[in-house]
Amino acid sequence: MLRETHVPIILLASSVIITAPSYAEDTSSLERAGDIVAVAIPAIAYGSTHYMNDKEGRQQFYQSFATNLAVTYAVKSTINKERPDHSDNDSFPSGHTSLAFQGASFIHKRYGLEYSIPAYVGATFVGYSRVKAEKHDVADVFAGAALGVASSMYLTKSYNDQLLLTTNLAPDYYGLSIHYQF
Repeated sequence: MLRETHVPIILLASSVIITAPSYAEDTSSLERAGDIVAVAIPAIAYGSTHYMNDKEGRQQFYQSFATNLAVTYAVKSTINKERPDHSDNDSFPSGHTSLAFQGASFIHKRYGLEYSIPAYVGATFVGYSRVKAEKHDVADVFAGAALGVASSMYLTKSYNDQLLLTTNLAPDYYGLSIHYQF
């Protein structure tokens, strides 16, 4: 059984593995900053679940993070698109951007838009840095952003869900109950 204290280490280590190839000697400062922000945003999103003592949110983060990572790299290996700098064929979609937008949209969906605005700004910077470093073109970055947002928006529930829908199914009665807490 995986201990809860090991999960943050695994998440951060997998993020570092993703960004490790971009730490070559000729890497620009902008690209390096984008690499750091790409790891920092999901780390902050994960850390927010500990700060809020939000075990349910933590499980949702694990699911959206793992789903995002799996889908992003499945698409990368399937599409096999050459990078603009001709360094390899892993251009589509941008994994860095996908990672950053997954973290930003997790914060948005779970805790609210007002908390996620700085994360979205950072995620946009990550996408910009990837294009500027000629690791991706704009389509790669948009696809990565879309995958990141989709994984969190689909697999995360709001922390303060106030709308509750329940069904009542009986042999002679079908009912739907809607409860909204003000």
